[in-house]
Amino acid sequence: MNKLIRFFSILLLSLFLLGGLYPGFSSLASESETFAHPRPSVNGKLSVIGTKLVDKDGKAVMLRGLSTHGLSWFPGFVNEGFFRQLSSDWDCDLIRLAMYSAEYVKNPSENLTLLQKGIDYAVANDMYVIVDWHILEDYNPNMHKNEAAEFFSFISTQYRDCPNIIYEICNEPNGSTSWSDICDYANEIIPVIRKNSPDSVILVGTPFYSQKLLEAADRPLAYDNIMYVLHFYVSTHRKELQDVLTEALNRDLPVFVSECGISEASGSGYADFDSAAVWFRLLEDKGISFAVWNLSNKAETSALFTTYYDPSRTITDGDLTSVGLWVRELIKKT
Repeated sequence: MNKLIRFFSILLLSLFLLGGLYPGFSSLASESETFAHPRPSVNGKLSVIGTKLVDKDGKAVMLRGLSTHGLSWFPGFVNEGFFRQLSSDWDCDLIRLAMYSAEYVKNPSENLTLLQKGIDYAVANDMYVIVDWHILEDYNPNMHKNEAAEFFSFISTQYRDCPNIIYEICNEPNGSTSWSDICDYANEIIPVIRKNSPDSVILVGTPFYSQKLLEAADRPLAYDNIMYVLHFYVSTHRKELQDVLTEALNRDLPVFVSECGISEASGSGYADFDSAAVWFRLLEDKGISFAVWNLSNKAETSALFTTYYDPSRTITDGDLTSVGLWVRELIKKT
C-alpha cells in the first residue's frame, strides 16, 4: 500500500510539473529563445564579450546545468552512465564538479583521479564542465593558495586544448574575507591557469558566499574572459539579491550563477517554487548561465535524488525528489 501511495504521489507531481502548475514555471521557456542550448561539439570554446558568455563565433550562449555535491563524499555520482543520462535525457549542457578544497588537501592524488574522471565523462557526453575549487569552511581562498596553484596548474596543463573546461577558482569566500583578499588570490591563481590555457573562461567568487557582486563591479580584475560569481538559494534570497544582479549587469559586470538551490541557504528547509520561478525567469531574461545544486542523494531539500537512489541505475521519476522533478523540467524546457 505504501508503495502504491508513493507511486501515485510521484505521478501527480510529475503531471503538475508538466502542466506548469508550479506558479510561473511554464512561462520560463518562452524567455529563452535567444539563448539556445550550447554544446562544445557545436559551439566550441567559450569566451566573454561585455557581460555575455559567447561561443566560438561570438554568439551569446546560456549554459543550463547542474552541480555535484562534494565529489569526495558522493563519488558514486561520478560515472559515465549517469552523466550520459543527464546530457541526453535532461538536455543538460553543463556539469559543475565541486571539489571541496578542505577535503582535497587531505588526499590530493585520489581526489584528482576522481575529478579527472568527472571531466572526462562530461567531455565524452558533450557537456561543458566547471572545475570548482570549492572553498567554504576554509573561508579565505588564501588559506590553501599554494595547493590551489598546484591544482590549477595540473588541470590546466592536462586539459590545455579542451574547449569544455571552465575554471572556478574560489567557490564562496565568506567570513572576514574581503574583495581585496580575493583579488590578491586571483592575481596569483589566474596567471597559473593562463600560462597553460590562455583563453579559458575563469569564474571568480565574490565576498559573503558569492553575493557581493557590486564590490567586484567597483574594482574588477584586469583580465579578459573573467566572470564574477553570484550564488542564491530561492527560499532565502529574493528581490534584494535580484536587484544586486541587475545593478551589476547594468554596470557591465559579467555574471555567472555557478550555484543556486531550490531550498534555504542551508541546503535544507522548504522549497519555495514561487521564488524559484521568479529567479529563473530573471536569469533567462538576462541570459545568465547557471548550475543548480545538487546532484546527490543526501537527505536535504536541495538534493535532486532520493536517499535510496543508486547512481549506477537508470534514473526514473521515482528516484527524484520534488526538487529534482522541478529542476529536470527546468533544464529540459528552457
